[in-house]
Amino acid sequence: MTRLLRMIALILAVALSAGAARAQSADEAFTRLGADSFSDTNRAIELLIAGAHPQAAVIIEALAEGRLLAGGGAVVVKTKDGKLLDARTGAALASEPPGLNPVRLNNGVRRNIQAALGGLGLLNPDTAKRIAAAEAVFKSRDVSLLPVIETAISRETDTRAKAALRQAQAAILIAKTDAPPFDRLAAVDVLRERGDQDALATLRSLPGDASPALKDAQARAVADIEGKLALWRTVQNLWYGLSLGSVLLLAAIGLAITFGVMGVINMAHGEMVMLGAYTTFIVQEVIRARFPGLFDYSLAIALPLAFLVAGLVGIAIERGVIRFLYGRPLETLLATWGISLILQQAVRTAFGPTNREVGAPNFMSGAFELGGLAITWNRLWIIVFAALVFAALLAILKLTPIGLQMRAVTQNRRMASAMGIRTGRVDALTFGLGSGVAGLAGVALSQIDNVSPNLGQSYIIDSFMVVVFGGVGNLWGTLVGALTLGIANKLLEPYAGAVLGKIALLVFIILFIQKRPRGLFALKGRAVEA
Repeated sequence: MTRLLRMIALILAVALSAGAARAQSADEAFTRLGADSFSDTNRAIELLIAGAHPQAAVIIEALAEGRLLAGGGAVVVKTKDGKLLDARTGAALASEPPGLNPVRLNNGVRRNIQAALGGLGLLNPDTAKRIAAAEAVFKSRDVSLLPVIETAISRETDTRAKAALRQAQAAILIAKTDAPPFDRLAAVDVLRERGDQDALATLRSLPGDASPALKDAQARAVADIEGKLALWRTVQNLWYGLSLGSVLLLAAIGLAITFGVMGVINMAHGEMVMLGAYTTFIVQEVIRARFPGLFDYSLAIALPLAFLVAGLVGIAIERGVIRFLYGRPLETLLATWGISLILQQAVRTAFGPTNREVGAPNFMSGAFELGGLAITWNRLWIIVFAALVFAALLAILKLTPIGLQMRAVTQNRRMASAMGIRTGRVDALTFGLGSGVAGLAGVALSQIDNVSPNLGQSYIIDSFMVVVFGGVGNLWGTLVGALTLGIANKLLEPYAGAVLGKIALLVFIILFIQKRPRGLFALKGRAVEA
């Protein structure tokens, strides 16, 4: 093992051997791989690295996974899909040489393979792979790789890669009791600068026999990192709260419209969200089957379709049931609850009770970090989408004739009717608009939640809480209410838990409504104030 590490460090520090020497080294390596001896295999690994063979990484990885075959003077790499390659050149073989057997391993060979792969990773021309290899060494804290790391640092030119290598070196030095005191103190500073949870765990692993100066530096670094992590946790919770608030806004904004204009407690609103999500599922299934190249556009295609499907179902519910029950809120509540059960069972019969898979387009996949804040692309796009939906609804209410009529009916239905506004038509269009927006919410929620017949039920209570807290029929109140409840919920969770946090918010809203029955932003008008 020590011999192998010395060899890797030597190769990292000095120029490579001449071409003839490399060829001779490679020939010896392949001969030893076919010798079926653990010591010969170890020597072959050293020779492949020492000769900087272009296939060294492929051969050693295949050896580690049992895909390196030897026999009859031939050494062959078997790919994961079953193809055979000449280990010397990487060329595909037309036929399988006779007498091939897997090159055998023992624990000693496996340790040498791990060290060799670590050294090769640190030599990789790809900067991202060098950083990944340094991160792997940081987590393993393998003292035997210290010479390799030190030599790699001296050769590294990329700033990010060099920082990752120094952090890996620091993680090793912290655990190395015989390292020079100055080097270990410098390692503490490097880990403090890194400042994440892994650095904190590494600092806490400092051996108990460390010097007082080192322990003092460690204590200061731990306190500094814990303070920074606490601050970033708060920022992360605020981000989660903003994300949850945007989801609540999407789910509640359609309800705010119907509740505000019509005074209808629509218990089937959650099922409009569910219909939007299942519309997305159907669109993606058709695209997967017939137009796979359009998958990244599936959500753009699903958005108008979900709006139309949910909107038309909403209009049908209003025209078929609700218009006969105006002025009877209890009967309306029971009727819409029954409709919600019918819609759930219809979807359960059509698609089954299990969750359905809705994929994410490439632009919504993955995440990125901003300081100590982890941001997923799907949540970020949902926040942007919620803002766009909110702006579009404001524009409809403020700048269009139907929006003017909706506001007039909200403030004084009788006066609006006397002025020639067809309130029945406004009711139907309002219910369709609110249901259509709920369908849009279903498209967004399909990216972060399970698409199932019970999807809407997860958001109906929270939606009513947002609407009542913000002010019935007021879009700005709905926005403020959704963001306030979302952020408050996420800030309470670390201390009270998810369930108790929600109960605390519910109690707060009940007490708040006792003081302000019309919510944060009360609508004004003669009928409203009556």
